Amino acid sequence: MSRMAIRYTPQDCARLLEAVRTQQPLVQCLTNAVVTNFTANVLLALGAAPAMVDIPGEAAEFAPLASGVLVNLGTPTGSQRAAMLEAAEAARRAGTPWVLDPVAVGALSLRTAAARTLAGLGPAIVRGNASEIMALAGAGTGGRGVDSTDTPAAAAAAARSLAAATGAAVAVSGPRDLVFAQDGSAVGVDNGDALLTRITGGGCALGAVMAAFAAVTPDAALAATAATGTYTVAAERAARQATGPGSFPVAFLDELAAVAPEDVEASLRLAVPEQAPQPEGVR
Repeated sequence: MSRMAIRYTPQDCARLLEAVRTQQPLVQCLTNAVVTNFTANVLLALGAAPAMVDIPGEAAEFAPLASGVLVNLGTPTGSQRAAMLEAAEAARRAGTPWVLDPVAVGALSLRTAAARTLAGLGPAIVRGNASEIMALAGAGTGGRGVDSTDTPAAAAAAARSLAAATGAAVAVSGPRDLVFAQDGSAVGVDNGDALLTRITGGGCALGAVMAAFAAVTPDAALAATAATGTYTVAAERAARQATGPGSFPVAFLDELAAVAPEDVEASLRLAVPEQAPQPEGVR
């Protein structure tokens, strides 16, 4: 299996942000109750349109109408699990790209079983922290609730295995975000700020952003890379203004709305995953 780096550039990611802003994709979100409002606001700030359609019957009807779909297992009630299966199956039939976020899988059997079923329904992207990705791939038992106890580098083999098994791009969040394509090639994103880990929904909303980017390109690994890059560049800009986790979400939404393709091109730091993280300002 190839372990070469994906040859994406900041310019590629900047062009994809421009496409999102131009096309304004409609993203259906089946997500957890803790982050619904923040996720919708993140999509609006980005320039996409959120649709929180997550009940059985409607979920299947809406997925073919959406530009992209997010399935997030953060609070998987019985009715929402049914809606998620409906939406994933309908999206697959319609060719609508969808993102699976297997929140807190591993230790909790119900959501782990649901995530494994969903992973077999053709997601374009699987996004999670290192412990979640390892657990979904059968290489770990999960983290501490929604928090990872593993590093993205430790999850690399599991992520490559999961990408090969599902045909999805696999995005692993952490101090260095990693994105793996189906062929095992990978890219690292060295942007971001620790304040993203101190607010509710920092990771979950990224899954929705990935769905928006997947709506404007058939290259799922590029969509995951560009979404992560745009999101983390905006987080760095917001962190310079914020005084803590209370003011950060407001600054982040403002910066996500303000960040331009040329800002992403100038600030995004992509790297070969095996290299050490680069200092800020180096690409």
